[in-house]
Amino acid sequence: MLMIDNQIELEEPAVPRAQRNNRNRKSVLDRANRTSTSTKETMKKSNSRKTIELLHRRDAPLETRTDLTPSATKDIAAAMNAILADVFAIYVKTKNFHWHMSGPHFRDYHLLLDEQGDQLFAMTDPIAERVRKIGGITLHSIGEIARTQRVLDNDAEYVEPLDMLAELADDNRTLAARLREAHNVCDEHLDVATASLIEVWIDETERRAWFLFEATRRVN
Repeated sequence: MLMIDNQIELEEPAVPRAQRNNRNRKSVLDRANRTSTSTKETMKKSNSRKTIELLHRRDAPLETRTDLTPSATKDIAAAMNAILADVFAIYVKTKNFHWHMSGPHFRDYHLLLDEQGDQLFAMTDPIAERVRKIGGITLHSIGEIARTQRVLDNDAEYVEPLDMLAELADDNRTLAARLREAHNVCDEHLDVATASLIEVWIDETERRAWFLFEATRRVN
């Protein structure tokens, strides 16, 4: 206790002041801990998102980014991979008949089928690349083509020339119909780019069927 100008000033007790200091220090530490915890949680969430994205990329390393929905990619890729398998099957059959052509019109038919084979083969890469562009996976092997194709093979040792042309004409007409079905799938998902390519392939396929039909007209 101090006497100053007849006024009495009481000293603050030492213990309460120490307690206040401890409380202030604890409050500062608590705020620091809360800030640290909040920062750690934010970092944890950020790292969690990055981890999820990394795991997703590992699970789907060939997934191409696209504004199409996953269901659109799935449907269109399935339709176009089936088309791709059919095109490969018709291409091989066309080359088979080209190699085994015979008879008095050999040169004309041989050259016709060579031209059509080139046109069919030219379709394969754009079809496969289109599937990849929209985030899908395309065919990997001859075995996968065989499992996916809907066109029947012809392994006969000998086929009459006109029967060759008639069979290819039917295959191309069927392919045109399936291309239209694939076009409808693209329209459903607003995939204008794939649809526009299909329109060109329909025209080319109908042209092949037309030429093959005219070459066999006399027996129809």
